[in-house]
Amino acid sequence: MVENLKKIAYIEIDTHAEIAQNFLELMQGSENLAVDYYFSEKIKKQIQTGKENVFLSDSSMIIEQLKVKKYDLIIVGTVHRYFNTFQSIAEKYNTAFIVHNINFTTLSKFNLFRNIFKEDVIYRLKLWWKEGLFNASATYKKAKTLLVLDEAFYSEKYRFLPLFCTKEFEKQPHQRLVVVIPGGVSQKRRDYKRVFLKIKEIEKSFKEGNVSEKLIEFVFLGKAKGSELKEITDLERSLEYVTIQYFQERVSAEDFEKWMQKADVLWCPIQPETEFFSHKEIYGTTKMTGNLGDAIKFGKWAVFPRNYPSKSDFIIPEEENIIEQFKMLKNTSYDFQKKYNRKSVQENLENTLMSLISI
Repeated sequence: MVENLKKIAYIEIDTHAEIAQNFLELMQGSENLAVDYYFSEKIKKQIQTGKENVFLSDSSMIIEQLKVKKYDLIIVGTVHRYFNTFQSIAEKYNTAFIVHNINFTTLSKFNLFRNIFKEDVIYRLKLWWKEGLFNASATYKKAKTLLVLDEAFYSEKYRFLPLFCTKEFEKQPHQRLVVVIPGGVSQKRRDYKRVFLKIKEIEKSFKEGNVSEKLIEFVFLGKAKGSELKEITDLERSLEYVTIQYFQERVSAEDFEKWMQKADVLWCPIQPETEFFSHKEIYGTTKMTGNLGDAIKFGKWAVFPRNYPSKSDFIIPEEENIIEQFKMLKNTSYDFQKKYNRKSVQENLENTLMSLISI
């Protein structure tokens, strides 16, 4: 059986360590597929590994490293830079790219050039001069397969790669309602100004109702800085009946795990639109939010803005009386294990990978 194992290389030398971690965990113990992982030093530091074949890599090494073994499939977790390198790999091997920003994949050379000068100019000039920025859309076209991590994005052009399964853990009961807002505390990606206003409204309603104890806790589960950090600290000083938790440094994996397990519900006030490389991306249509994976992984109800296009039953449109909505969801169960149990997700992942190998 070992001789018949199909061989896969998974490359992540840029950004999405959490996606690489999910892939690694799901492929543990696979009897049909052997995976080698090529991680940059930055990514490797964020990954918890067991006995997997993990190799340190970067854009100057990866092409030579891939020559050593004969792989049936190469998966690249992020193609947001090193376009020359990834184009060369896609031309030589059966390669699949995971796509995180669909609109970015089709940007013309003119738009790429124009967007260089909108922000992060020095970094973007480096992408142009040294990393083949103008070949971005051509690089994506060279890949045999383009993969997406949100099932709603599945189409003839984009294959769905199932990477999210629900963990099994015993939740400790607690009286206080714990609402977790996962993600970096930035107004660009989420509407925190509205969150702050809602928390003030909740505080006011508690004050008018003469509540004797703190019954709700909001956890900003991401690094807060700049104006958002100032607003949070100002808000904290004004509160008597509501508790808030926030972080001024990058949230450790341990803290993230602890609070996500403790959460009664996730609050995900994502903006309808964001930008990648100064180009518009639309959440739920051209860009997946990581909060979708968070909800599945930890088996939590997630309250999203009403305009978010979702077909998932566990994503709930936000209601006007949000505090009552949170309370209702705390006392309502949802069977994540039915669809997202590890065994079935692992099986679906292996079937998908085998189909990509046979293309």
